[in-house]
Parts: sequence; structure tokens; C-alpha cells
Amino acid sequence: MTEEVTISARNVIKAFGQGSASVRALDDVSVDIRKGEFFTLLGPSGCGKTTLLRLIAGFEMPTGGTIELDGVDITTLPPNKRPVNTVFQSYALFPHLTVAQNIGFGLQMQGKPAAQVKARTNEMLELVKLESLANRKVGQMSGGQQQRVALARALAPQPKVLLLDEPLSALDLQLRKEMQSELKRLQMETGITFVFVTHDQEEALTMSDRIGVMSNGKLQQVGTPKEIYTTPKNRFVASFIGETNFLPGTAEDGAVRLSNGDRIAVETLRAVDKGRAVTVTVRPEQVRIGPAGKDALAAKVTSLVYFGTDTHCHVALSDGTEIVVRLQSPASGDAGLSIGQDVGISFGPGAAQVVED
Repeated sequence: MTEEVTISARNVIKAFGQGSASVRALDDVSVDIRKGEFFTLLGPSGCGKTTLLRLIAGFEMPTGGTIELDGVDITTLPPNKRPVNTVFQSYALFPHLTVAQNIGFGLQMQGKPAAQVKARTNEMLELVKLESLANRKVGQMSGGQQQRVALARALAPQPKVLLLDEPLSALDLQLRKEMQSELKRLQMETGITFVFVTHDQEEALTMSDRIGVMSNGKLQQVGTPKEIYTTPKNRFVASFIGETNFLPGTAEDGAVRLSNGDRIAVETLRAVDKGRAVTVTVRPEQVRIGPAGKDALAAKVTSLVYFGTDTHCHVALSDGTEIVVRLQSPASGDAGLSIGQDVGISFGPGAAQVVED
């Protein structure tokens, strides 16, 4: 069964400046965002993710390409003609108004009857669990409470798409984690398509149905959090999502030969890769460490870093290539290893992946 698409961007280009000074913030981006999903645009500052969000919202016009919403071309429609709402990083609330007045403001601007505004405002207050604070001025509220008000105000008109531009970045760590769960709950309860922009990989992995990873104005890979993490398309995606080890080598039949002569089995190698210089990526938690032996890569422990729940063991292969191994810390905090110890390194089935540079 084909998934119903809400937002469809096709060959979108956005250039700023003229002539030789022109800079492409978006470079031929195409993506389909499905109805009712939590879709995250993830990437570093300047990668183009917020620019794409602003094009969907109508705050910017593309230099080329089209944007459709439910099959209707909205490329040149002004923001007020699009069934889309945006939650900004700054929230943009009215500090002199109460919570209820802020939530109902957009509905009043649409000319909705007073009774309808009140009923919908009460629904939103219940949804974001702020019923007891309905008459409080938002200027007297915490950052997390203001975030909920901004979400309720944006959801009140029942948009088809809710755009969220790094709305959690101003919150402290604990509150940010709480709001991650809250955002996912709101998305599931309302069934509205959420398009979320962030540079935080943890937010993307824990909240999203699918992720679009962006870099230098291009969409590098789109997939579920598991797909993005376990089968990254290229070196950038592998390095931006979580920690990983990169091992350069030469492709052989079903394996990669490292510079020191060791071989790593790689199931995903293609016949055309044979003899080509390639890069293998292996996540630290997928590396196994044990006694030195003929069935493992010979390595020496160079450092041990304790992180509480995990201990990162840094080892060096015979040519000095470093590999990080993530081990679950025992209750004593002692991983049972020592610096300078000779060990054997191996990888589980499917752990080693070849990625494009």
C-alpha cells in the first residue's frame, strides 16, 4: 500500500545573492513527507534545513522547483493561504496576554465565533495540560510552559502541517528531554504531520518516524532512525549520527583488507568494489573485545574512559589505527582491562559497513 504524501518538494533550489556571489542554500532537494508522520530535518548549522522549512511555510520563495501540499502546488502561495503553522525557536508569544488569550489569538484573527474560540482553546489547554494556568500571563511562566502555549496556539487552527524550527534549543537538558516526549505525544494524539528541524541527533533519533539528513544544501539520506543509524549512506551521515569508527582499506571478495594486512568481512560489498579503495564504518557498541587470538584483529589498549553506564576502550591496531569500543560498565566501574594490554578485536555479523566518502 502506498503511503499518502502530505508535503512533496521536487528539485527545490534556493539561492541567495546574485551572479558569482550567489550561494545555494538548497541544491536540487526532493523529498516526500507522509501524512501523519513525525519527519525531522537534521543537520549542522548552515546545511539548509531551516531554509527548506521556510519554503514550506511560505516565508521564502524557491529559486527553482516546486512544493505541493496534498497534491496542490503551493510554491508561490503566501503564508496566510497555506494550511500550515510554525512554532519558532523564540515562541513569539504575547507576554501581556494570558495563556488562553494567546492560544485563541489565531482563531480570533480568522474571525471564528467567540463560542468556537473558547471551546477550541479549552481543548488545547487540556491537550497540553495547562488548564489550571489558563488565566496566567505567559510572561510569568517557565520556558517549558511557554513552549506548551506556543504548541497549543499553533495547533488550535488544526493545520495540516505543523513546522517546528528548533523549538527545544533554548531549554535546559532535563526539560528538553521531557518536551521531546511531550512533542511526540502531541503528534500522535492529533495525527497532524510534524516537520521538525534540529541539529541534535538524539532528538532526531528518539522522536522521528523518519529523518532527512542534510549537508551543504543537499539531502544526504532519508530513512527511519534505525536505517539511518545502522546503514548510513555515506561518511557524513555515519559521522553525524552517533559515534563511529572509520577504517580505510581495499575491497576484496567479501572483505576489506586494511593497511596493516588484516581483513574484515563485509557482507554488503559489491563485485564492482573489488580492488577499490573503500572506507568501512563500525559503531563502537558493535565492536567485540576479547583475548588476542587468530580469529581476531590484534590490538593494544591505549586508554579507558569511564562514562558511568559505558566505558569507552580505545585500542590501536598494529599500524596505529585507532578503534573505539563501547562497553557496558560493570557495577564496580572497572572494565577489567588495563592500558597496554594486548586484546583481540572482532565484529558481529553485519556490523561492518562500507560507506561512500
